[in-house]
Amino acid sequence: MGHSLITTNWVQKLCSRALCKQALCAVLVLLLCLPAPIAHAFWEFTVKDEAELGKKFNILVKSQLPLVQDPEITAYIDDLVARLAKTMPAQPFPFTASVVRHNAVNAFATPGGYVFVFTGLILAMSHEAELAGVLAHEMAHVTQRHIASRIQQGRVVSILSIVGALAGAFMGGEGGSAAMAGSMAAGQAAMLSYSRADENEADQVGMNYLTKAGFNPQGMGGAFKVLGRKQIMMGSKIPSYYSTHPDIHQRTDNMAQRVARLPEGQRKKPDNDARFLRIQTLVRGRYSDPDMAERAFANQLEKGPNALALMGQGILWSRLNRINDATTAFAKAMELAPKNELIIREAGRFHYTKGNRDQGVALLRRAVEMDSNDIMARYYLARVQGDEGKLNEAIANTRLVLRAVPEDVELHEMLARLHGQNNQMFLAYLHMAYAALYSNNKIKTAQLYEKLNGMPRQAEEKNQLERFQTSYKERREFW
Repeated sequence: MGHSLITTNWVQKLCSRALCKQALCAVLVLLLCLPAPIAHAFWEFTVKDEAELGKKFNILVKSQLPLVQDPEITAYIDDLVARLAKTMPAQPFPFTASVVRHNAVNAFATPGGYVFVFTGLILAMSHEAELAGVLAHEMAHVTQRHIASRIQQGRVVSILSIVGALAGAFMGGEGGSAAMAGSMAAGQAAMLSYSRADENEADQVGMNYLTKAGFNPQGMGGAFKVLGRKQIMMGSKIPSYYSTHPDIHQRTDNMAQRVARLPEGQRKKPDNDARFLRIQTLVRGRYSDPDMAERAFANQLEKGPNALALMGQGILWSRLNRINDATTAFAKAMELAPKNELIIREAGRFHYTKGNRDQGVALLRRAVEMDSNDIMARYYLARVQGDEGKLNEAIANTRLVLRAVPEDVELHEMLARLHGQNNQMFLAYLHMAYAALYSNNKIKTAQLYEKLNGMPRQAEEKNQLERFQTSYKERREFW
């Protein structure tokens, strides 16, 4: 790696701190791991180098930050990103998305087309078009190669100059938490910071992507209004680099003026928030702060009967082990919306996992009949098949789910159990190793890898081990 400015031990010490400091560490390690031609001659930064940088950053984020592996949530964000990407000129790499489990109102995209969306951003927006507006802006930074251009122009003098900028951004405020606030923020500082011209261009180009993809064009301005409110609420705790961006209120006005010039058909494009609200309810019930989630659902229910809010309460109270409250909430939700597949599935999941197996299984089977593509319902039916000793069927269904969320720890643990019960010991240990790898348990991963290396293997098993070795090597680089 050939860098004498920062020692590996110093970076490791940073890694032991809180979440935002882990993010700082992530970028530092990434830069230390850049190939020598990039680290010492940024003006030679090619598309190939850009892809490699993004790949390393993606692996590093997965090794440091908690990611959401719910297939419905990840598929939704994937679909938003893909819908925007279809409007863009041909790119040298595809866009891929990950959802970070953190309450920061944040999203960022890196060179190489890797998009990271925080659960806090999903919850902060009121409409799908606002969330899409943030993503369009971030993706525009990538398509316009703002970061890549800065590297290529040689504006980075040394690794230490980046450390200073990132330390002020990621570690400002109280324990660094303030530094993570505001979409179009953390990722930008981490990747060398954008200029006013960059931000203005990303606004304009991102707006093109948003409107061409068929979203309500007011979404981007609406997102800026949300960020403006966050800025007022946080006051002086906003990181210093955030204030160097174009004024958020001016940008909101600029977007409003641009929307006013659009044809009436585009300008009055209605919001289609059904799927967005579904995902937002799942995120709030399953992953957000319990007190904040409880207040949000209560506020929704004060406005009148709301089946989704009742379902959200059921998910939240199940998570808090308030069984009686959850049972009542799910019953009311199903009474209000007896044909809503999501509510039926979540009620089935609740009853199955909390001990009311027969009712849970009946509801899950009903959900699959209503929507055969429901990945989460299939996962729980696979668990039922495992309980019933139908191992081959359970394994097949679990593998189907794994295609949607290949790095889900719980799925790999389940496959390990099923293969073990089926006397397929190599596969059992292999999935145990994947579970350890994706939970970033380096000691257990090393032990299981050693065990796998010592087991007799057939040709296909050798190929599977080689694929695991590749994933292990990539992630181990950042442990």
